[in-house]
Amino acid sequence: MENNFLEVKPGSKLSFSDVSDSGENIPIGIIDLRNTNTKILIISDLHMGYGKRDDLSGNGELLINILEQYYFPEGWVLVLNGDVEELYRHSLARIRQKWHGLCRVFDLFASENRLYKTLGNHDEDLIFEKNYPYPLYRALRIETSYIPIFIYHGHQASNLYINYNNVLRYLVRYILKPVGIKNISSARNPHHRFSIEKKAYGFSMENACISIIGHTHRVLFQSLGRFDFVRFEIERLCRDYPASEGSEKKRIAEEVSSLRIELSKLTRAERKEVLRHSLYGDELPVPCLFNSGSVISKRGINALELNDENITLVHWFIEGRQKKLISRGSYKTEKIGNTECGKAVMNRERLDYIKARMELLGPRVGDFRV
Repeated sequence: MENNFLEVKPGSKLSFSDVSDSGENIPIGIIDLRNTNTKILIISDLHMGYGKRDDLSGNGELLINILEQYYFPEGWVLVLNGDVEELYRHSLARIRQKWHGLCRVFDLFASENRLYKTLGNHDEDLIFEKNYPYPLYRALRIETSYIPIFIYHGHQASNLYINYNNVLRYLVRYILKPVGIKNISSARNPHHRFSIEKKAYGFSMENACISIIGHTHRVLFQSLGRFDFVRFEIERLCRDYPASEGSEKKRIAEEVSSLRIELSKLTRAERKEVLRHSLYGDELPVPCLFNSGSVISKRGINALELNDENITLVHWFIEGRQKKLISRGSYKTEKIGNTECGKAVMNRERLDYIKARMELLGPRVGDFRV
């Protein structure tokens, strides 16, 4: 089911204008999770390329394995939330030639109408591809029993990418790429990254919805980055500690110890940057913004899982090579059969709890329409 408009509050700071000046009508997709068992996997920023400067080369095999051996057989819907093909630097034909194995897996999902693909700034030229095999969307609206969720890449919050994306693409492909300079990316600019997140946060606050973005490559869960989440989690555990007994008291002490180690391993620069830009100016952040991170992290693949009851942040890694991120805390992990692919559940929350916090902490108490 799809729609050509997005029902949001007039005058919202974040605009969902068409991604092209060509007049192409790129629709808004709708997925209805209400009272169903449908499960959605959300990943973004694959940056599939070609040759030596292919950002996906480190995690490509891992991605194919988890999609083909885990998510497809279990009936998941796959949402690719922008910047899938790296069209700033490579042609689509070369990308599909290099990643024919991954495209074959995408075809499996598409053959059962379980593939949704939103446009990002690095792959928006797909609208000009006459024979592109998958439907394209500006954004997705997810209907749940509790609160509406909008999935969009996130570059819509940047005037730079909306107004000058063609210039940036030309600069990267024909000037920077030949001399070996990497992409111009918000993921490498903390100030731009924060600006994108702040606008998306404001959009969700104004429209009483959850936003799930990509673009910045920074994982967010309930509007918190890892640093803020660990701090709040330590505070919560400390509050629970006095009333606990026996094994539960021991578990809390061990978990606090692990989280303190994780907090200490952030570099001084990371801590300064996060403290300066944390919580979007709110002492109690409204849990309305999520970011799946990216598929091209050196530590593995970050993703979000969603159903009608819960949203979950997961981290996939190759055992023995990419477990550094999850070795600091006590996270539940599982493996795919006899493979070296491991999955860690980093965080999980109920949608009814998120709705309750948004009602109590947000600016429009009680005005949550589903």
